[in-house]
Amino acid sequence: MSQKIKRGGKSVRKTAAAQGKARQVKAARARTGSAMDAVMSWVPFSESQLHRIFLAMILGGAVVLAWMVASFAGVPAMAQQQLAAISHDAGFEVRRVNVSGTKNLNELKVYQLALADNHRAMPMVDIEALRGKLLALSWVEDARVSRQLPDTLAIDIVERKPAAVLRKPDKLVLIDATGHELQAVSAARAKGKLVIAGPGAGQQVEALNALLGAAPAMKPQVAEAEWVGNRRWNLTFKTGQILALPEGEESSAKALMTFARLDGVNRLLGGKALAFDMRAPDRIYFRLVNRTDAIEQPPLSTKTADAAETKKPADSAAPATKKNEEKN
Repeated sequence: MSQKIKRGGKSVRKTAAAQGKARQVKAARARTGSAMDAVMSWVPFSESQLHRIFLAMILGGAVVLAWMVASFAGVPAMAQQQLAAISHDAGFEVRRVNVSGTKNLNELKVYQLALADNHRAMPMVDIEALRGKLLALSWVEDARVSRQLPDTLAIDIVERKPAAVLRKPDKLVLIDATGHELQAVSAARAKGKLVIAGPGAGQQVEALNALLGAAPAMKPQVAEAEWVGNRRWNLTFKTGQILALPEGEESSAKALMTFARLDGVNRLLGGKALAFDMRAPDRIYFRLVNRTDAIEQPPLSTKTADAAETKKPADSAAPATKKNEEKN
């Protein structure tokens, strides 16, 4: 009998090498699997949840890509035009504007802004953009804009409250408590309102109101307040007399209350004195009709002040000065 001898079979070395490679691959797979298992153990999701997350991400990316392609093709603009046409046909377009809450603001300015959307489809009206334009008006503190279907825009205005009149070099301006300028006013319209002046005075309205609140009896008598040197107030009363107050909120309030008490006893307002200076602690100085001393004077030393008080009774404390004025 003949026997076939198979040639070209694997040698012992090749077989050993193949087995070695198989063992290495198996070990690498084991290491990789254990590393992945360790990572997966730290992730707070199950395998099925991860599959859904990755699927959602893929779908989201596809939607974004489709939207970008549609935008380049002009599809959203076409959809808006179609929506506008349908709204017009159904009667949902701006035909009326209702404005409420205005007292000082000229309503024509509101209508001019709102009627820019006249006969525009209601869904196409940019409510936030219109509100932003309204807030740019000087009198408007807040504004609410809403649609009232089928054809009305409702606008509710919250106005700023005028607090004083700011005197500028060339005009008078009505301002609110924050110093926001509302509108220019004539001298006739400013009459009867508190007028303030001086650099930075517009930002001191609330502080001035607090100061005048310390002496309520004086508040109706004050016609104008000047903010001097960004540090203190000069008050001008309706009688034309001027009161120079010291620096500091507490010191100025205390001085104004003292002046109110002195006025209640001695009737300083309407008297012979043109001005009162209370910048020195616990002392009040008068400027009389026959004197030309300015209200703002250099500070006197103790000896000079004592000598001045001895020689010039008009510059003594309020009660003594009042008696001297009556004698003169």
